[in-house]
Amino acid sequence: MNKFIAYCGLDCEKCEARIATANDDNALRAKVAKLWSELNGVEITPEMINCDGCRLDGRKTVFCDSLCEIRQCALANRHETCGSCAGLRTCKKIAMITANNSEALKNLTQP
Repeated sequence: MNKFIAYCGLDCEKCEARIATANDDNALRAKVAKLWSELNGVEITPEMINCDGCRLDGRKTVFCDSLCEIRQCALANRHETCGSCAGLRTCKKIAMITANNSEALKNLTQP
């Protein structure tokens, strides 16, 4: 599987936090921090926007590193992604993503 497909099926190559990190783009970091602060009701600073990808070694945002329940579950159960979990279709955690993102579900279920 593509190493940039996150445990939840989202494509890290399309994530603005990873793009900002890869390009060392401080303006994009500021944009992402502002948006994520508004969406999550917490203060996220541009300095927190550093991520090399969910399943890759390296930097992660605080959320992706330690707060994402999906990532923590996949790591604990030693799944490459949620696509290798027998509970994919019934899991409420992953449904938060796949119910609203058909591309994520496709990424998890394609061979």
